[in-house]
Amino acid sequence: MSDFHAAHHGDEPLLLPNAWDFASAAALAAMGFEAVGTTSLGVAAAAGLPDAAGLTRDVTLALARALAVLPAHITVDIEGGFSEAPEGVAAFASRLADLGIAGVNIEDGRSDGTLTDPGHLAEVVSAVKRRCPDLFVNARTDAYWLGLDEPLERSLERAERYLHAGADGVFVPGAVAAADIAALVDGIDGPLNVLFSPAHSSLAELGDLGVARVSTGSLLYRASLGSLTRTAAAVRDGESIPSGLPTYGEIQDLIERHQD
Repeated sequence: MSDFHAAHHGDEPLLLPNAWDFASAAALAAMGFEAVGTTSLGVAAAAGLPDAAGLTRDVTLALARALAVLPAHITVDIEGGFSEAPEGVAAFASRLADLGIAGVNIEDGRSDGTLTDPGHLAEVVSAVKRRCPDLFVNARTDAYWLGLDEPLERSLERAERYLHAGADGVFVPGAVAAADIAALVDGIDGPLNVLFSPAHSSLAELGDLGVARVSTGSLLYRASLGSLTRTAAAVRDGESIPSGLPTYGEIQDLIERHQD
């Protein structure tokens, strides 16, 4: 079992902050996070593209290549896999694994608000694991995220199929009620990943429920944009700039320490 796999079986949840470019990922790694993920919304938006539309394949690969030098396990959100062909997804995942990427998220939600056939995603998971047996495959199922009927039942059914196909963990974003999360932990025979929700359970409470991994998703990217607009408004309106911002030199040092 790799160190990254083992991190999903500790006494506390693996907190996975999600970055959108090299600087954000490097800053998180410098804070001591043992693993850093990417946020598909942040990656897409930073490139001027919509999320979950399958348009960020090249951007995602380029970012993964840059992040591979960081002293942290890197896991990459590949949306639906950037291909409808299982072997096409596996080929892309193999390129990431060859770079040293530790894991990927593959989702069954589609941009039209529907879920792909679970058999299809199971085939994708199986193809990826055959080609990249050491890559941590986090199978994401989106019934809660998309607000569909009977999300608990749908999530449990799909999680079983994805784990049987070889997935190493299951991600159920949008599940926030403690009772639902407890039921997911009880019903899923593998590490459960949930999305942190500031209005609901704390990290410690999620750990008490048995959650193995907690992702921040797009939260940090949205917080960054919020800080950007508030700071710009403060300059425009003659108000005080927030304190504690990194200096020019600190950011230069953050980047330069990872250069060849």
